[in-house]
Amino acid sequence: MEKARPLWANPLQFVFACISYAVGLGNVWRFPYLCQMYGGGDFLVPYLVMLIVEGMPLLYLELAVGQRMRQGSIGAWKTISPYLGGVGLASVVVSFFLSMYYNIINAWAFWYLFHSFQDPLPWSVCPLNDNHTGYDEECEKASSTQYFWYRKTLNISPSIQDSGRVQWEPALCLVLAWLVVYLCVLRGTQSTGKLEQLANPKAWINAATQIFFSLGLGFGSLIAFASYNEPSNNCQKHAVIVSLINSSTSIFASIVTFSIYGFKATFNYESCLNKVILLLTNSFDLEDGFLTASNLEQVKDYLASTFPGKYSEVLPQMRNCSLQAELATAVQGTGLSFIVYTEAIKNMEVSQLWSVLYFFMLLMLGIGSMLGNTAAILTPLTDSKVVSSHLPKEAISGLVCLVNCVIGLVFTMESGNYWFDIFNDYAATLSLLLIVLVETIAVCYVYGLRRFESDLQAMTGRGLNWYWKAMWAGVSPLLIVSLFVFYLSDYILTGTLQYQAWDAFQGQLVTKDYPPYALAVIGLLVASSIMCIPLVALGTFITRCLKRGDTPPAA
Repeated sequence: MEKARPLWANPLQFVFACISYAVGLGNVWRFPYLCQMYGGGDFLVPYLVMLIVEGMPLLYLELAVGQRMRQGSIGAWKTISPYLGGVGLASVVVSFFLSMYYNIINAWAFWYLFHSFQDPLPWSVCPLNDNHTGYDEECEKASSTQYFWYRKTLNISPSIQDSGRVQWEPALCLVLAWLVVYLCVLRGTQSTGKLEQLANPKAWINAATQIFFSLGLGFGSLIAFASYNEPSNNCQKHAVIVSLINSSTSIFASIVTFSIYGFKATFNYESCLNKVILLLTNSFDLEDGFLTASNLEQVKDYLASTFPGKYSEVLPQMRNCSLQAELATAVQGTGLSFIVYTEAIKNMEVSQLWSVLYFFMLLMLGIGSMLGNTAAILTPLTDSKVVSSHLPKEAISGLVCLVNCVIGLVFTMESGNYWFDIFNDYAATLSLLLIVLVETIAVCYVYGLRRFESDLQAMTGRGLNWYWKAMWAGVSPLLIVSLFVFYLSDYILTGTLQYQAWDAFQGQLVTKDYPPYALAVIGLLVASSIMCIPLVALGTFITRCLKRGDTPPAA
């Protein structure tokens, strides 16, 4: 008899686990960026449309598959068809790639959290130079927050070719992050604005991908979570609840982010004006208080016409202050979390308190997502009789965490942030689109939509209405195909792939081409997971043919 499968203590625990997994750093650092890039509130139109036609249907599909098959991703898809085991394997590979680099974000959050107890905050001021005659030149050219991120946290190299050495402090934070994940895993299921932008196809495509990746579709985590449900669990209702809470969190996070953007832009603009006023006052021996923000432009015109020679000498040192330009600056990812937010925090009252609360929040979001990613790897391994018969669950979990932690040390090197960007940009994008496309086709056209509907009816006592059938059988697959074609064409049209490298002399990011070996790694990241699907199907076909050939004919 099959051994009893662990179950969630109650449906609410399952919902919280899904929410913890789905609501992650993408809600904080990507959704606000997309809103800013594609018309502010107008971006909500394509976003909500994609939530209805893509997010909720595919989330429900994965939860229903996991609850029906009661196995991890590999076993679930092999049950649907022996030829589809590669779909589950591809999900595990993608989750493994994600786990390799994602936990370094939690390591950085730990690093900032530990430094948040200092007064003043270490990223609030530039350090003195070696001669103690002024501030560090790199920090003055950039900013104190950028300097702390790129120099003190990452100690970043000038290019991806300069690997450098492992930074021991972030490495220790990474070990701590993996230790926290391991301890949590041991508890198992008991613990865990412009209107014309609407006509821009990229706005709709980015809305779709934001829904897609924010909910964590295709990684196998949702299937793993749902496999621990009672068969009678109402996963349809839970899919709707998780989708709506996830999207609501994204919208709320964008409101907070735009407030911080406005605060930062105003502060930087006023700081820029003060530097220009101080420069002109000292250069032309003006009376203190004479030059103000209100008469700055008039005085500049007067000085330029009256003292053209001297003004031309001062002009290269004068920054062009623009509030509109500051507001138009769009940042996402680590730049938003560790530079923009810290810029705002350092200027707040009781900045240490807000810093501790902010980075503790980042840790909670990151650890929650990591537990889901780790579950996507561990559930198929613990379900496998080959693995679980030789090793207990604690040993399997420990080995997975240890391997990921050791590999993750690459991201603590001086060039680690460049490799982080490679994994973040290319490890999952195309792979997940293909995985979820095959999942949808498998349920609707291999297993059979009517058969699957009968299974759900038998489990939950509820049938499928026309909405779910239409989305699964037609709308969602067509949308995924469109996204897949767009990404392929975008990569082809882009030409040589490039990355942003930190130039210490200029105190800013510069664009560089990826070297050939980095491009090879990108190709390997994309291909290694995708190729699991056809290779496992081919292997299954060959194995079956050989078995049929070895079977003696009947007498």
